[in-house]
Amino acid sequence: MKRLCTLYSGSSGNATYIGNEEEGILIDIGKNAKQTISSLLQIGVSPDKIKAVFITHEHIDHVAGLRVFCNKFKVPVFATNGTLSKLDIGGHLKGDFDVFCMTDYADVSDMHIELFHTLHDASESCGYTVSFSDGRKASVATDLGVMTESVLDALLGSTALVLESNHDIKMLENGPYPYPLKRRILSEYGHLSNDMCGESAVKLVESGAKHLLLGHLSAENNIPELAYQTTKGALAMAGAELNGDYHLEVASRHAPVCVSF
Repeated sequence: MKRLCTLYSGSSGNATYIGNEEEGILIDIGKNAKQTISSLLQIGVSPDKIKAVFITHEHIDHVAGLRVFCNKFKVPVFATNGTLSKLDIGGHLKGDFDVFCMTDYADVSDMHIELFHTLHDASESCGYTVSFSDGRKASVATDLGVMTESVLDALLGSTALVLESNHDIKMLENGPYPYPLKRRILSEYGHLSNDMCGESAVKLVESGAKHLLLGHLSAENNIPELAYQTTKGALAMAGAELNGDYHLEVASRHAPVCVSF
């Protein structure tokens, strides 16, 4: 049995475990090492069983615990060249662990990890798909801005995935954020809205996705139940049956949420 677990997900920090009951990889470490270790132990995974960490981009809610965690457990780091450049400048790569430039794919244990580029406003932002030797596939797609054709193509065929459902457009437009920040979030370089998440979910379920975890929700511009109902509604309109054709959950900002597939 394979597992996809968000250890925590949101603007305060993001990390996702993909693997089996005993070992796997992390995608991002956006809270400190102590919190990340605690979350791993909660899902029954020893932190010394993490075989690699893959970083999507250099923003602090994705790398806050990287240096300490990887130095403590001697875990190799993979990221794009643009991301590594920023991490190096920020001191996140100073430690006794290996660092690899991710150009297209890497193989770790029985996992084949491929990157796909995203439009988020970072140096060289990306997401990852993880394919297992038995054919099952998991993906992490957050900080998207928009769902491009290339990103969708990369995600198609995923059995389980974390899909960004960052904000409700009306809540954001009427909320307290300054106008420039609202424009950034709503732009193609920002974050995926609930509505766009729902539209994307329909295509993914049609391609065989069975487990959807809605992630990276904004604390100020979203409500978990609203994100859930928006995607559920889009899928219902497309004729997909909840807990039949697919399963849907919302990732927690502070606690692990796991699906087995």
